[in-house]
Parts: sequence; structure tokens; C-alpha cells
Amino acid sequence: MTDIRRTVLWMVFVMSLVLLWDGWQKHNGQPSMFSPTPRAAAPAPQGAASGGVPTPTVAGAAQAPATTAPAAAPSEKITIRTDVLTVTVDTLGGDIVRAELPKYLTSPDPTVTDQLLQMVRLKDPAPFTPEPVVLFNAAQQYRAQTGLVGGSGPLPTHNTPMTAVAGERELKAGQDEVQLRLESAEVGGVKLVKTYTFKRGAYTVGVAHEVVNAGTAPVTPQVYLQLVRDGSTVTGGAAFTPSFTGPAVYNDKTKFKTVTFEDVDKNKVDIEKQAADGWVSMIQHYFASAWLVNEAGNREFFIRKLPGQAGVRGDTYATGMVFTLPTLAPGASTTQKATLFAGPQEENKLAELAPGLERVKDYGMLTILAEPLFWLLDKLHGIIGNWGWTIVALVLLLKIALYGLNASAYKSMARMKAVAPRINEMKERLKDNPQQMQQEMMKIYREEKINPIGGCLPIFLQMPIFMALYWVLLSTVEMRQAPWIFWITDLSVRDPYFILPLLMMLSSLFQVWLNPPAADPMQQKMMWIMPVAFGVMFFVFPAGLVLYWLTNNILSIAQQWMINKQMGVN
Repeated sequence: MTDIRRTVLWMVFVMSLVLLWDGWQKHNGQPSMFSPTPRAAAPAPQGAASGGVPTPTVAGAAQAPATTAPAAAPSEKITIRTDVLTVTVDTLGGDIVRAELPKYLTSPDPTVTDQLLQMVRLKDPAPFTPEPVVLFNAAQQYRAQTGLVGGSGPLPTHNTPMTAVAGERELKAGQDEVQLRLESAEVGGVKLVKTYTFKRGAYTVGVAHEVVNAGTAPVTPQVYLQLVRDGSTVTGGAAFTPSFTGPAVYNDKTKFKTVTFEDVDKNKVDIEKQAADGWVSMIQHYFASAWLVNEAGNREFFIRKLPGQAGVRGDTYATGMVFTLPTLAPGASTTQKATLFAGPQEENKLAELAPGLERVKDYGMLTILAEPLFWLLDKLHGIIGNWGWTIVALVLLLKIALYGLNASAYKSMARMKAVAPRINEMKERLKDNPQQMQQEMMKIYREEKINPIGGCLPIFLQMPIFMALYWVLLSTVEMRQAPWIFWITDLSVRDPYFILPLLMMLSSLFQVWLNPPAADPMQQKMMWIMPVAFGVMFFVFPAGLVLYWLTNNILSIAQQWMINKQMGVN
């Protein structure tokens, strides 16, 4: 029984190593130990997708219903600037092909290897110039597309040339919004007019589709909204960060559901295809894009792989919705409105845009713990104003909440440390009689009111909180590039000088000294090795996470030191 507590600690340590190694494997593109190796990609589907949406290409060319070669179609790039978005629209189809977020800048991603090489070469690293984060972009074939399908003939699609109506291209001082109007020629007797509305301070773009039947026969068109991008994965800024990248679908019936690119390759797209509400999204670390239509109305969802295109590297994928419009008599028109979101995953603001949209923020498997943890952090930050001190305050609150439980555990460990000489003498005396040794040991524990595993419960309670906070730190865009004090300028990435991990390691070693020593000499050595091993792993953890653990260690040491003094244990 004397070694039960240490056995449990070893189990926690080993499982942590296994989970961290698995995260590292996924971070580097290797298969997880807990899931099968993905099979080879299935052939890309051909023809029209469900709902009649034309099979698009990432360059804006549709296989159907095109009447001319897409490459020959005229194309003009129009840039619209607001205070929070710089958006480029291609007049070929009216696609949004680029979206810059000037308030969110790219971060340097130095590695330990790079820093060591720089030190050896005795030269400074090349200066890093931050640039705005870009969502829609040509490099990833990432764009937002809309168009029409349905009827007996071709209709304007995202491949149809459009003409921009003259107007403002930049949000001026005193203006609240700026609009871009694009008009197509008649295709199949139908004309499509797209109007983009950009508002001050908003990462949403209003998109109105005005459909005009300029022909001589009734037509029942369908509007499709889709997001297209390649299958490259956007990972976090720290190691062990397999943040989800890919499409997601939400409706009130089946709620939020993500689909990996590998599942699309293997034709394992299991989503609700028909619903009266919902939205579609493309998610990556910290940021997302989404097509939102909050008005109730039947819609069809799809996620699919697109056919390969000449000159385009890698596979491309699309997720979207299709809406059937009312039948239009000759000369009649109708308008369908949608909202395109392209911005940061600010949880509170996302929840206001559409039901369930805050779910695009990836908390991994610990969502049930991470969500209330973020809520508490957000409330504390509203009072304190600094995310670093907010983390310190969180640890303090948790310590207060668990004070009684921790005190009981530390008293049990103090008693074990006090009786350690007595137990060691008994073990030496009865080393040839293991059965009697166990009986005497249990007798000592009963007399001294010691629970051998009492010190493990606080650790079990804190490990899920620790792992949930790990995901909160890595998923919360509000903590991205958030400074604390002095050299810690970004809590979401590792300490650039490894000062916090070193302090955490030293504090953990001091805790080992405060605890009762293991009876077995080899086990006692391993207890000193564990903090060093954990400390090395913490060298690549986000600074905010290390700050959490260091603060927890300092408060634990203070409480245990006080209890040891009260009980007369040195």
C-alpha cells in the first residue's frame, strides 16, 4: 500500500506521455495510434453534385453548364476595404477569392532547432515582418462561390462573367457600409445580380442574389452557396496541436458535425442532407469561414471532393447549401439573402451570428470542460484585463475551491513523511517476511490515520482541468498574441527563452523534496526524474499553460509547506 500513490502517479505520467506523443504524431502528419491509417483517396466524383450544383473547379471553371472555355472569360479583381476586412472579388462568377484580416497579424514560428542554429552561427535571425492573416487565398485554392442551377438549361454560375457597377470601393470615415454590385448577362433567359454589403467593424458580408427571369418561359432556379479549398491542414503555433481543419455542417436536427478531408476521400460523408435551418463552414486554427442563412427554409447540404484540374496541385473540397427559389414567371424576379462570415473564432460574437456557430472553435475531446473554463476565464479577463494575470487568478480560484481536498491530501503526505523512518526501519527488520511487513505497514497507517492514495485525488481532479485549459489556450483567438509581462509577449506560443519551463521544473523538484521519500531507492530516483521529464516537455508548451502549472505548483508548495510546519514535519 505504501507505493499505491506512486503507482497511480506513474500511470498518470505514462498516459500523459502516450497522449502527448500521439498528439505529436498527428501534428507531424502521422496517423494516430488510436485510429486506423487512412486508406488511399477515392477517385473524385464526376458530374453534378446532389441538388444539381455544378461541379466547380478551384479556378472558377465549371464542367457544366459552361458554354465557353473558362480561361478565356474576362476577369477583373476588385478590392473592397473596411476597417476589419480587405476583400478581393473576382468578376468571373463574383467569387470572393481573397480576404485579409488587418487586425490579426501573422506570428513568427521559431523552433528550438532554429534558435540553436542561430546561436551556433552567432548571427541574429532574419527580421520577421508580420502580415495580415489571410483566409480566402489562391495558395490554398480557398474561395467563396455562389451561383444558380436548375431548370432545363444553363443558368449563371460561379463561372459566368459579371460586370461591376461603379461605386465606392473603400469604407470612408463616417460611412457605416459600402456595397459592391455585380450583374451577369442573360444565361438561359435568366439574369443574376449579386450585391455584397460590407459593414464597419463586421467580419460578415451580406450577399443578396437577385434573380430575374428575362426569358419567355417560367423557371424554378436554385441558389447554391459553397466554400472551396484544398486539403492542406492549418496547425497551431505550438507542438502537440492537432487543431481541426476542414468542413463542418450545423442544423438543429443533428447539431454540429465536422467531416475530415480523409472521410471525404473515402466517401464517408455522413451528414443530414435536408434541413429547414443550418449553415456550412470551413474551419482552421483560430479562424473560420461560413455561409449563414438564419431564415427558416428548406436547404440541401453537401460536402464533396472536386475533380482534379490541370495546373492545380493537390485535392480540393467543397461544402455548401442549395436553396430552391419560387417559380418565376417571365419578367418576374426574386431575391435570396445570405451572410458570409470570414474572421476570427471569437466565441461570444459567433454565438450572436447564428445558432451553434461558436462550435467552430475546436476544443477537442474536452469540450464539456473547456467551454465553462473559457466562460470563467472570459469573466475574469473582463475584470482584470490581462490574460496572463487572468490565468493566475483562475489557478487561485481553483485552489480555493479545492482547498479542503488538497489540505487533506497534504496532511496525509505529511504524516507519511513523518512515519517514513519508522516504516523504513520496519521494512529492514521484516524484509524476509513480506506478509508480516504488509500487516505492520497497514497497522501503522491505521494508527496514524494515513490514506496511502489520498494524495492522488487532487492530481486526478486537476489533470482534466489542465488538459481542458491546454485546448482553451490553443483554441482561443483572444489569447493569440496576448502579452503577459516582460518577455512573455504571446501566451499562446512557447516561452522564447524557456524561463517559465525552467521555473516550473524547479518548483516540481521542490515538491518532490516536500513529499515523503519512496521506500525503494530506484523508485525514489525515478520520482526525481519525473519533474525533469515533464519540464522538458513543457519547453514546447504554450507559455500560458506553463504559467498555469507554475502558479499551481507555487500555491501547492505554499499550502504543503504550511501544513508540514503545522504538523512539525521537516
